[in-house]
Amino acid sequence: MVRLIMCWLTLTASGILWSSSIFAQQRSQVQWISFEQLEDSLRYKPKRVFIDLYTDWCTYCRKMDKEVFVKPAVATLLNNQYYAVRMDAETQDTIRFDGQHFLNSSATKKRKGIHDLALLLGQRNGQFVPPTMLVLDEDFKVRHRYFEYLSGDRLLEILR
Repeated sequence: MVRLIMCWLTLTASGILWSSSIFAQQRSQVQWISFEQLEDSLRYKPKRVFIDLYTDWCTYCRKMDKEVFVKPAVATLLNNQYYAVRMDAETQDTIRFDGQHFLNSSATKKRKGIHDLALLLGQRNGQFVPPTMLVLDEDFKVRHRYFEYLSGDRLLEILR
């Protein structure tokens, strides 16, 4: 009987530790929203905005996903002080934002193309260069644009 109780307590404690570990991991993830959600959020409560424009083939975009956006300090700062928007720059979806519809008009049958909204927000010398990140103030004015890999420490410095 004692053995059964000890086994039950061990399993219960393991379950609690495992679930609290998962909860902690979820809390340290950036809560990305879409442009449609951003529009509603800005109307409700103005706040600074962080926009990450990425592509699947971008090595530095994937590196930021694995090394930077998973850092608890980065996720906490973005979740608490910003609306964090993430967009695949090659999406074929129509995006409705600010009363307009944005398409991927450069897509062809052979090429994904860069979405018009990504081109509008993230051009550097007339071209889209991932990773592209924008920091906007509460009035939705672009304060900074970055076209490079940013370490966790560098991103925290920028966001503060």
